[in-house]
Amino acid sequence: MKHRILQIASITPAVDARLARDYDVAPLWKQADPASFLAGHGAGIEGIAIHVRDACGADILAALPNARVIANFGVGYDRIDIDTARRQGMQISNTPEVLDGCVADLAMGLAIDAARGISVTTRFVRAGGWKTGQRPLMTRVHGKNMGLLGFGGIGQAIGRRAAGFDMDVRYHTRRPVAGSPCRHEPSLVELARWADFLVVACPGGAATRHLVNAEVLEALGPSGILVNIARGSVVDEAALVRALQAGRLGGAGLDVFENEPDVPQALLEMDNVVAVSHIAGFTRESRADMEARVCDNLDAYFRTGQVLNPIP
Repeated sequence: MKHRILQIASITPAVDARLARDYDVAPLWKQADPASFLAGHGAGIEGIAIHVRDACGADILAALPNARVIANFGVGYDRIDIDTARRQGMQISNTPEVLDGCVADLAMGLAIDAARGISVTTRFVRAGGWKTGQRPLMTRVHGKNMGLLGFGGIGQAIGRRAAGFDMDVRYHTRRPVAGSPCRHEPSLVELARWADFLVVACPGGAATRHLVNAEVLEALGPSGILVNIARGSVVDEAALVRALQAGRLGGAGLDVFENEPDVPQALLEMDNVVAVSHIAGFTRESRADMEARVCDNLDAYFRTGQVLNPIP
């Protein structure tokens, strides 16, 4: 008999097909009345499959007294009620490592674009501006200071790439990472004051909400560049807009925003802001690896009682 799992919403065609093949799937997004469906069928659910964009709150978890595993498609898990899930004895997995390289690639791309003005210069050339003038001088990337907020797999991958640009790399986390050659900075404000580039690479959620606030942006300063490939909630977006408008921050490269897909018009109007649509892990290669990993985590749990990638 197949294990019965709840699928919150469609994940990808490949994942949907593999789950349908290997499990007895209850598709919550297809139910006319999800709450009534959970009330009537929740006791038979043994696990949950969820996309990083979707929520799994206490209301859903309370209806699933016998579920013991959540397989999350994505690295972030801030939309899952972790405390409630753990109180109910659930293991929670995500899809780390498979995204690290592609996210780190984009972080460097955003840093380079914001510093060198690649996107704005492309618009300038296409509009015919080069025929009558030239763009102003920009700033180099190599040899600069890069500060990393977060130093997990993604942060360390960004640090390795930055080292290839002869950058000095320091990081801020709650505790130093054992064995790292990079210097740990206990104060985020002091890290920002030292850095030319501050890259946000930490988890989202209540614990990190608006960690990058007006004080941090002020410390980064009028020549500093903020790059965010983590979660929009980590940055106080209103403070970011004010700092950029007032010239107290040099620029920003942003893959994520507080209220996606809504991006403040003020950010879109600034030439020193590079804005993309949450694409850091959006490559064919990482997508295929994530699809396999989310299903492998479920398979491992039901085979051995342990997921492959438990969240910290």
